[in-house]
Amino acid sequence: MKRTLAKFRNSAFRKFIRRHEKYAPVIFFIGGFIFDTLTLGRVDRLYDMIVLCSHMTLLTITLYLYNLADDFKWRIGFLDRYKIYFPLAIQFFFGALSSAYVIYFSRSVSLSKTMSFFIILLALLFTNELLKKRISNKYLQFSVYFFISFTFFSFMIPVLIKQMNTRVFIISGLISLVLTLLLILIIYRKSPSTRAEVKIGKVIGIVILMYTVINIFYLFNLIPPVPLALQNGIVAHQVTVKNNKYVVSYEKEDWYLFWREHQLDFHAFPNQPIYVFTSIFAPTEIEKTIFHRWKWYNQKTEEWEIKDNIGYKVSGGRDRGYRGYTYKKNTKEGLWKVEVITEEELIIGVIDFEIIINNTSNSKDLVHKKF
Repeated sequence: MKRTLAKFRNSAFRKFIRRHEKYAPVIFFIGGFIFDTLTLGRVDRLYDMIVLCSHMTLLTITLYLYNLADDFKWRIGFLDRYKIYFPLAIQFFFGALSSAYVIYFSRSVSLSKTMSFFIILLALLFTNELLKKRISNKYLQFSVYFFISFTFFSFMIPVLIKQMNTRVFIISGLISLVLTLLLILIIYRKSPSTRAEVKIGKVIGIVILMYTVINIFYLFNLIPPVPLALQNGIVAHQVTVKNNKYVVSYEKEDWYLFWREHQLDFHAFPNQPIYVFTSIFAPTEIEKTIFHRWKWYNQKTEEWEIKDNIGYKVSGGRDRGYRGYTYKKNTKEGLWKVEVITEEELIIGVIDFEIIINNTSNSKDLVHKKF
């Protein structure tokens, strides 16, 4: 055993870490991101669930060991030998978990109103908490840990119990809050150095404040209803179903606007029906009623007016999302948007377009795509 440890201490890997100690956390953070980008697919897949649960469990254990490593009674033995790697492991798991959430959120073609939460995830992924000096800040550690934990449970619990609604979101948040506070209290009790560095009331206050802010975000529909995601959202001239394939006819956007499928300008005949096609990803066995809320912008009042709410039920499990469409006749010219929402009025995505009524045929400009 001693010979093995001696080899390890003199290994090229350990020398590399020592030589590049300043940048090693950045490398490990990016490594976690790349690992998940290459391996993760859908949140309800067994492999993804095992990876995410493993990351969360190992992050918790590593965070616990890291905060005990500098205390006198732990300095001899295992923790003292390997404590140099704990910050790197924490960075790796922070990077892996936050990148996983970015991957799942970015499945949606329309982040719209929920962009603020997505930006927080991106900020978590790329900001300057990458430096080892900052990750040693215990207030930062526990804050980031709680945010990642909250997001983890908000994804995982709906997948496990095959339900998603406001009650499930609240339960997910409470589980994360209780487990995070429990971890903090255990570390605080066992670690004299932690008691010297942090005020327990302050760190608990930060976590509770974050919990409150996240729930306010949810209340104002600023958090997408994970794990649902809008994979396709197209305004179309016609939608037909043939041999279990949805054939969608629409005006294709210019090639350089590659992030958008359809043109924003919708050229319609008078009294022509306008179709909106969506495909929504949902985990296996989750059933949810969603609505297409049609809104028209009244330029006189400068407000959006609800013109229709048309709902249908989606069933999870299909890789490319559950397909469906709604349509409206006798639509007015002007700016329109169709909000794809849940029963709780959480926004999955938004399809924007402008109706321009004319008598000129544009059938030659249509593409016909199967979904």
